[in-house]
Formats: sequence, structure tokens, C-alpha cells
Amino acid sequence: MNQRKIGALLSYATIGLQNLVGLLYTPYLLRMLGKSDYGLYSLVTSIISYLTLLDFGFGDAVVRYTAKFRAEGKTKEQYSMFGMFSMIYFAIAIVALILGLVLSFNLEYFFSDTMSKTEISRARIMLLCLAGNLAVTFFFSIYKAILDAYEQFVFVRALNVARIILNTFIMIVLLQYGFKAVALVVVTTILNVVIMLMNFFYCMIKLNVHVHFRNLPWYNLKEIGCYSIFIFLNSCISHVYWFSGQFILGMYWGAQLIAVYAIAIQLVNMFKHFSSAISSVFFPKVVLLSVQENSNEEISNLFNRIGRLQYIIISLIISGFIVFGREFILLWAGDGYEKAYFITLIFFVSLLPAQTQQIGWIVCKARNHLKFRTYVYIVIAISCLIAQVLGSKYFGIMGNAIPIGFSLILMEGFILNVYYQRVEHIDIMKFWRNILKLSVIPVILVWLSFYLKQKVTFDSWPFLLLGMAVFGTAFVLLSFLFSFNKYEKNLFFRKK
Repeated sequence: MNQRKIGALLSYATIGLQNLVGLLYTPYLLRMLGKSDYGLYSLVTSIISYLTLLDFGFGDAVVRYTAKFRAEGKTKEQYSMFGMFSMIYFAIAIVALILGLVLSFNLEYFFSDTMSKTEISRARIMLLCLAGNLAVTFFFSIYKAILDAYEQFVFVRALNVARIILNTFIMIVLLQYGFKAVALVVVTTILNVVIMLMNFFYCMIKLNVHVHFRNLPWYNLKEIGCYSIFIFLNSCISHVYWFSGQFILGMYWGAQLIAVYAIAIQLVNMFKHFSSAISSVFFPKVVLLSVQENSNEEISNLFNRIGRLQYIIISLIISGFIVFGREFILLWAGDGYEKAYFITLIFFVSLLPAQTQQIGWIVCKARNHLKFRTYVYIVIAISCLIAQVLGSKYFGIMGNAIPIGFSLILMEGFILNVYYQRVEHIDIMKFWRNILKLSVIPVILVWLSFYLKQKVTFDSWPFLLLGMAVFGTAFVLLSFLFSFNKYEKNLFFRKK
């Protein structure tokens, strides 16, 4: 229980630390690297992210079946399963390394028209480093899964916090001495190898875990594969939306436009953290309700209650970004990143249904209702990818972002809403009535703010932060007085 409590606190600390580092470190990184190197850095990391899909969801499978065997007291079966997955991950590591080498030495095929030979050379070195990094990660990834299955949350989360702090500190020092993106990739690789080795020794020494290579349970691979396939497919879909843009833009427009797009993606990642932190706390309760009979009404009420809380946070972020986002990006990222404002705004608005209805996704997982969502999403994601390629070629960065926004609204805002209403018996109409009521205050504040902005300029950090503070305070006070229900007001006073 202490592992869970402290691990949960460290998880939130990690989210806060990642966002803080993103806000404070990114402007420094942009100015020290420049658009070209930052664009190359973002491009290479997006390419490598596709190779991470070779995990095929086996990491979650290791956690699930290790916990199952431990509960059943099957120690030998557990160790034999570790041996089987060790061999699988070794094969995956070799494949990832080969693919990384192939991509590294064929970058000219994709980017010769938009990048110089020097840029391609630097990208190749970074890609080779990260491919080696990924191969090592795959080889040792089973031990990270074992730590999660053994509920060693404190060690894992504390190590992650230490990695973020150490990685940021070393990179700042290197940038100060004139090193560029290649050096940053090398540092990331070295730190990752150190962490993988620490996971390995912790499992071997502290947990006394053994890995057996006799009597391997290959007969269980089919069952494990059926469990993993939907996790893998949903990862593929996520990559189409959030990692394909850099590659496509790099093919048609070059590294500098990738840098602008990468800023928008980084802000989106921060945006998603805020609402997901709420829904993750309710995961056990949703799972418990989902397997009970006659619980549809209670689930629907929980869906609407949590959705309202998520929307309050999201509407504050979106409305504040509409008003201050352009000035924030200019001060934060610098000149030349103005288009990131419009790209980010498209993503923020299109993510609204998904980020306020995460309880629905948890219900689907708990009830094993994943096929419909996954299959429809695959069709939409493929269509989106085709539209991204054509849109990027003829319309640039906006042509890449608009298909993503449209696809998310279509799937999360319409198709899944009908599915939740008819199949999961969640009162979606009640949800949207709540959203409309909660939207009154943000709309009024945005309108008033734009009127006041005609008389006041926010061209410096003190004025911008003051304006954001006033806006946020007005939002909370007015929402509390006119929009919050009794449950939400009680949260402020810690009443049950």
C-alpha cells in the first residue's frame, strides 16, 4: 500500500516536473540549438518513436501475467515466462537496430530535396545513437515490466524523477559550452543505458528474480498476443496523430517547419497531462463498477461528474490560450514560431471530447469492448494519414494539422458519443448539456479579454503573467459562483 501511495505521489511529481521542465527548458533549448537543429532533433525522435511500436504491447502483457502467476503461486512458470519474453525482446532489439540502420543510411531518399547534406549527416548520427538506445531499451525492457508487476513503484518513479533532473542539468551544461543536438542525443542514450542496468540489477539482487530458458511456455503466446494486439493497435493510431506530422513536413518543407510543429506538439502533451491526471485516479472505481450488474446509471453519473471536472480545467486552459497564446509563444519560443499558436489551438479544441470523456475509454477497457473503437479508429487514422500527406504537400503546416483535428472531432466527438450512448448506456446528452452550461463563463471572459486587449498590450513577461493571473482568478471566481454544482464547490472545502 505504501508503494502505491508513494508511487502515485511520485507519478504526479513526474508530471509536474515534466511540464515545468518543458516550460522553462524549451525556450533555452530553442535559442541554443536554433530552428534547424531543434527541427532535426524533433524529426529524429519522431522517427524513433515509430520503432517503439515493435514492443507490440508485450510490456503490458508481462505485467499482467507476472501478477497473475504471482497470485497463483506459480514461481517456475513465472521464471520460464521471463525467459520466453527475454528471447522475444532480444529478437525485437535486433530488428529495431537493423531498421534503425536502414533508415539512417537512407535519409537522403526522404529529405534530400528539403535538407542540406550537413543536416542529413547530423540527423544520421542522432538516428544511429537513438537506434542503439532503443535496441538496449528493448533488450532490458522486461525488467522494467517486472518491477511494475512486483509493485516496486517507488524505485521506478524515483528513478524517473532523477533521470529528468539529471538529463536536464547535463544538457544545459553542454549547451552552455556550445554542444548541439548530437551531444544531447548521446547524453540521453548514456543515461538510458544506466537506468536499464539499474533496473536489471535491482531485479536480480533486490527481488531475487530468475530467468529460466528451459520449458518455455510458447503455447501461451497466442493468448498473450490476443491481449496485446489491441494495445498495440491503439499505440499505432496515437503515433499516426502525434508523430507522423514531423516526418511528413520534413519531406516537403524541411527542418525549420518541423521545429514550429514540434512546439505545438509539446504544448499538446502538457495539455493532455492535466485532464488525464484526474481520470487516472478513478480507474479502480470505474473497473469495479463496470463488472457489476445494474451499474449503468452509476457509471453514467461518474462519467458526467468527472467529465465536468475535466472540462473546467480544459476550458480554463483553452480560453486562456485563445486570449494569451500568441503572446506566450512569441515570448516563450521567440520570433518565427507564430504559426504554432494556430496549430496548437486546432489540437486543443479537437482534443476536447477525448480529454473530457476518458472515463468512457476506461469503461470500454474494463468491459473488454475494444474492437469497435479500435477498428473504426484504424480506418479514420489511415484516412487522416493520407489527408496529412496531401495537405502538407500543398498547404504546409496547416494542411497537416487540420486533418488531425477533423479526425479527432469525428471519432471522439461524434462516433464514440453515439457508441457510449447506445452500447455503454452513458447519458451523453446530459454530458453535453453540462458542457454548454460550463462554457458560458469562458466565452464571456474571452470576449471581454479581447475587448480589453485593444487597450493593453502583453509584450513582456510581467504584463503577460499579470494578465494570465487576472484571467485565471476571474475564471475561478465566476465559475464558482455561477457554474459549479454542489459537488464541485465542496471540493474546494474538502467536504465529502
